[in-house]
Amino acid sequence: MKPTHRQGQGQGEADGTSKDQVDWEMRPCGMLVQRREDGTEVGSGTGPIIRINVSYGSSHHEIFLPAHSTFGEMKAMLAPKCGLEPKEQRLFFRGKEKEDDENLDVAGLKENSKVLLLEDQASKERKLEKLKRDEEMSKACEAVADVRAEVDKLSERVAALEVAVHGGTKVSDKEFEISTELLMRQLLQLDGIEAEGEARVQRKAEALVISKKAGFSCRLLEIGKSEHGLEQSTEHLS
Repeated sequence: MKPTHRQGQGQGEADGTSKDQVDWEMRPCGMLVQRREDGTEVGSGTGPIIRINVSYGSSHHEIFLPAHSTFGEMKAMLAPKCGLEPKEQRLFFRGKEKEDDENLDVAGLKENSKVLLLEDQASKERKLEKLKRDEEMSKACEAVADVRAEVDKLSERVAALEVAVHGGTKVSDKEFEISTELLMRQLLQLDGIEAEGEARVQRKAEALVISKKAGFSCRLLEIGKSEHGLEQSTEHLS
């Protein structure tokens, strides 16, 4: 059985003759809870079920919960309906903001009472900041994707030069220089993209790809020069 404590009120406290007493019950967590005359606890979430009309912006929600419930419990019930976590909610009744531990019936709520729900300003600012970051990341990812598309085209150009070099076809130095320059331009464009999070990871990965392609183009040029020089030497000797 839970231990019960009594506290006298009014005249006659000292001699124990007062009839106006408050019963307190100790919960397992160590918190004292006031008991009502009907034997229920304040905040116990029991009692008659009442209907509450909640306004949130242009939306209206109708919820049913025990009269002895707290505003914190009301927030928990509203969370899936309004899309706001309890800590993001502010509840107002008769023009005053209510605390989570206040009881509905003690605050004066009855059947069909109206409650105003507002989003906490700090929560709203956090969401706007997150939305801004997400939009910036999306734009950065799109910019990286545009660079990647151009690099893919240049990769085909470098691949064609590789086939020509290894096939013995003479390719002018300018072709390699142009390919390398175009790749470096894309690298510069990539460096100019402001990116965070996933977009930053993508930018770094693409920069590595471009550097490898540019380096490969330079090596092909050297190979082409070597093979061309070898051909000239062979012709000279013959």
